[in-house]
Amino acid sequence: MFYPRYFEMLNQVVEDWFAGSLGQDFRSLHEELNIGVPTVSIECEFTRPSRLGDRLIFRLGVERLGGSSFTLDVVADHDGEQRVKARLVLVCVDLETIRVRPIPDRIRARMSAFELNPGV
Repeated sequence: MFYPRYFEMLNQVVEDWFAGSLGQDFRSLHEELNIGVPTVSIECEFTRPSRLGDRLIFRLGVERLGGSSFTLDVVADHDGEQRVKARLVLVCVDLETIRVRPIPDRIRARMSAFELNPGV
């Protein structure tokens, strides 16, 4: 598989997580709350090659949950074999000013359920 496709998949995993588990899809996040969560850093390790047609299963966990930023660990497997692992840092910003702002309490509370090491 052409490795840049993983970055599109990782973004989709984050968007799906917001829409499903966090209860706040990107459309309403942007249009109703005027908030964006751009990725400011991404580290990615391609541990095994994937082929066209491989069905990847993604798992997401919150490594760190700050006041305005959060770090996600995402792993993709195929048939129990890890294919890629990534670490993403996203920051919550006001879309009007493009300045950092706190993560809304309701979203932050839902994110905390995905913390890999709560209280650390």
